[in-house]
Amino acid sequence: MVRRIGPQRIRFDRHELAGAFGDIGTDLPLIVGLIAFCGLDPASVCIVFGVLQIATGLIYGIPMPVQPLKAMATIMLAQRLSPGTLAGGGLVIGVAMILLAATRSLDWIARVVPRSVVRGIQLGLGLTLARLALGDYIKADGGRGYVLAALAVAALLLLRRQRRVPAPLVVIGLGGLYALFFSFHSSPWSGLIGLGLPKLMVPTTSDLARGALLLALPQIALSLGNSVLATSQATQDLFPERAVGVRKIGFTFGVMNVIGPIFGGIPVCHGCGGLAGFHAFGARTAGAPVLYGAMYVVLGLILAPGFATVVRIFPMPVLGVVLLFEAVSLMLLVADVASERSQLWIALLVAASVIGLPNGYVVGLVAGTLLAYAGRRGWIHA
Repeated sequence: MVRRIGPQRIRFDRHELAGAFGDIGTDLPLIVGLIAFCGLDPASVCIVFGVLQIATGLIYGIPMPVQPLKAMATIMLAQRLSPGTLAGGGLVIGVAMILLAATRSLDWIARVVPRSVVRGIQLGLGLTLARLALGDYIKADGGRGYVLAALAVAALLLLRRQRRVPAPLVVIGLGGLYALFFSFHSSPWSGLIGLGLPKLMVPTTSDLARGALLLALPQIALSLGNSVLATSQATQDLFPERAVGVRKIGFTFGVMNVIGPIFGGIPVCHGCGGLAGFHAFGARTAGAPVLYGAMYVVLGLILAPGFATVVRIFPMPVLGVVLLFEAVSLMLLVADVASERSQLWIALLVAASVIGLPNGYVVGLVAGTLLAYAGRRGWIHA
């Protein structure tokens, strides 16, 4: 009798180390912004974020990402809301997602929403990330930053087919050298090191109400589309032998947001963009999120006082290139509906809603699903 050995769940090698940086361009700017402008405790944010990364990797056995909830983070930064409001919003959306998973509502949503709509959400998110990378990150250091970005892109393209030295590690090393020569001496290093531990955060009734209204409601459609449906689809695309259903993703999403905010962490989700980024940069097991999470735990434990300094000196153009490659990986997933004209039209319309309309994820999810069913019944023709 031959024993079949399943896919390896976790390993630590240079490829997992390279893959660990595949989602950093999305996460770091949001985390730094929330700490710097909204008064969040650096130690709590970093340690909780890192622990959730590690736990998620061990639970799933694939490079399943943990990311800040983008809509919540954006609203927090725009309106400068309080840490209590953020914690309240995180708890509300966590409980809501657990209920959706427990009642099998997520399975129903997954059956109802067609693949073309999911691909449109992924395409729209990819375009949004590409616009952010090209419009904000890569141009951050002016002409010198453009040269650095061009070198990073060249390294990723030229070294992408060889496995001896993973290209992402070369790019991260390039960014480190750039920071050493151009930013190290201009940054204040006093008080950089100091012990940090998570601090309890118990939101008030007012925090829960404000968090639900201002943060959780705008976030829920994006979370259903990208964090649950699109992420489940991405696991089927990239890891077919270890594909993950929507209920499991919903449960871990919910539990993370019930536990994390109480210890001062930011509300988080899983995300198809992060999964695509990990995979594009070489990760194939839980090793990448474990290594990535360990970095944040170390930052929170011993470098929390100087976290903003540590991140500020790393060049934004390199983060932009990482984010751009993640965006391209997401956009390429639309290829499997491109051969059928009606599905492609729906995917493009959903993507346009995502990038061009207020609450575009809600509009795209609902309108795209209705259009798909109308097309199946012959009511409309592409």
